[in-house]
Amino acid sequence: MDSAEFELKQWLLQVDFLRGDGLWITEAFLIILIALLFNFFQKRIINKVKKKLETTKNPWDDALLDSLARPISAFIWLWGITTAANVIADANNVSVFNELVAPVREVGMILILTWLALRIVVRAERNIINIGRKKDSSYDITTIQAVAKLIRASIFITGALIMLQELGVSISGVLAFGGIGGIAVGFAAKDLLSNFFGGLIIYLDRPFAVGDWIRSPDRNIEGTVENIGWRLTTIRTFDKRPLYVPNSTFANIAVENPSRMTHRRIKETIGVRYEDADKLDEILVDIRVMLDYHDEIDSTQTLMVNFNEFAPSSLDFFIYTFTKTTNWIKYHKVKQDVLFRILQIIEKHGAEVAFPTSTIHLSGELTQLEPQYAGTADTGTEKS
Repeated sequence: MDSAEFELKQWLLQVDFLRGDGLWITEAFLIILIALLFNFFQKRIINKVKKKLETTKNPWDDALLDSLARPISAFIWLWGITTAANVIADANNVSVFNELVAPVREVGMILILTWLALRIVVRAERNIINIGRKKDSSYDITTIQAVAKLIRASIFITGALIMLQELGVSISGVLAFGGIGGIAVGFAAKDLLSNFFGGLIIYLDRPFAVGDWIRSPDRNIEGTVENIGWRLTTIRTFDKRPLYVPNSTFANIAVENPSRMTHRRIKETIGVRYEDADKLDEILVDIRVMLDYHDEIDSTQTLMVNFNEFAPSSLDFFIYTFTKTTNWIKYHKVKQDVLFRILQIIEKHGAEVAFPTSTIHLSGELTQLEPQYAGTADTGTEKS
């Protein structure tokens, strides 16, 4: 960058109207104008190349070009502003101002390179997730997000240490201070650290992933996992409200993950009338056969159809079986179809599903007594 700046200054000195004192303002203006033109043309070039790359099936060239676009603009403006600042400092003999330009330029370069590396990681993470989801709808993105977060944290810390070194700060002193102060920070930020390590345990053990439906019998927590951060896990409840749970909470509670179930269970109790007792055995046999041959019922799992109880107004039997699907919507369609078929089997045998009834048995005849009234006869006499 210094050689390019020197060449630019030599070229400017060859221009007649720039020779002499007091023309540093024009020189600085021309440098900024050159930076502006460079930035304009590089944007046009990148946009044209980007349109051509969008027609290809390879997503990585698009990600790389998109990552480079803004850092290149920042680099051009950093070069233009610092070069103009050097011109102003040289023309006015401001040594203090001139000494500040070099550190600012170095720190700016470190920030731009760190920003570029972070943008590349973010777009690489996005591409890997999109490719995985296209191949498999149940693709687990939790691990990818965890690795990307660790890489971004490493890049940020490395950039910060290099920047401190360029500013003259001793890195060994910073690390020593971090070791000594780590104890005090640990006590002061106990909850923050517990949430951090709780998030790390979630990434390592993976009891759930983004997109899973989870619930806790210990706490009033149930919904779909939207994001697993370093401090909080965001859960979208079924009434579409966001629930923010500290990661340390999951180290102390039981978590159920229904999204990883292999089957869904149908468990229902149905009753028929007592007067249909002679038909119950055949009804149970037909229901068992129906479930064995149902396309959506997994007959390799536990399948039970048994008379269960003499209820107050019905003879109850239960069905216990598992569907092949775990999809919530499809499961209810399968369950509805099974219940309709059971109802048809009961009606085919001339029986009926029982409903609560009461029967009163009376001994003897019911006699209704007429009310008797006692009155005084009218003698027709009148007392005076």
